[in-house]
Amino acid sequence: MNDLQLLTWVRGTGLNIAVGIFLLGVLWRLIEIYSLGRKKDLSAPRHAPGASGLHTVLRRSLPPPGMLKRAPVSYIGGYVFHIGLAIIVFFGAPHILLIKNLVGLSWPALPSQFIGLTAVVTMAAMVVVLADRINKPAKRFLSTFEDWFTWAVTFLPVLTGWMTTQHLLLPYTTMLTLHILSAEILLIVLPFTKLFHAFTLFGSRWYNGRVNAHKGVPV
Repeated sequence: MNDLQLLTWVRGTGLNIAVGIFLLGVLWRLIEIYSLGRKKDLSAPRHAPGASGLHTVLRRSLPPPGMLKRAPVSYIGGYVFHIGLAIIVFFGAPHILLIKNLVGLSWPALPSQFIGLTAVVTMAAMVVVLADRINKPAKRFLSTFEDWFTWAVTFLPVLTGWMTTQHLLLPYTTMLTLHILSAEILLIVLPFTKLFHAFTLFGSRWYNGRVNAHKGVPV
């Protein structure tokens, strides 16, 4: 199989397999979570200002008071690379075209130069966050193989995508193949790792806020 044949496979059969596993995995995990059920809380609700699911979503999306100063790398780096990833995935022209081919939806893309700059900033933020995790004994001790693995499978699509657009290191066809393969690996592992927080982040915050709001506790 030559480079062009491999590219054709990863853009066709490989992509279909990855998307299929991704969708089935996400559906299975969501069913697993939301079918657990919860006992009905029979206690009388205690109303308190600022206690609700929505308030918790908003509050937890911002650094707690004082934490930005105590852990700037974790918060600033985290915000930068998460926002950067969202911009790359949803506003890069090739990605919008892929989404259009899959589900029929499309929207205006951002300039390729801006996406390229965003990729560089995103990778820099991810490297800084990784270095901070390695250099801080407590973070390093608490880190598992899954933490390092999920960082790698998230970083590689950004790196290979940027290198593809910049025509670096390898021929364009080969680098594009590596980029698509790395993105497909990310899709496959996302539902079964900590990366699934992309689907549960706001829902879990809303639920915790709602439960605590019933108790009159703003969180």
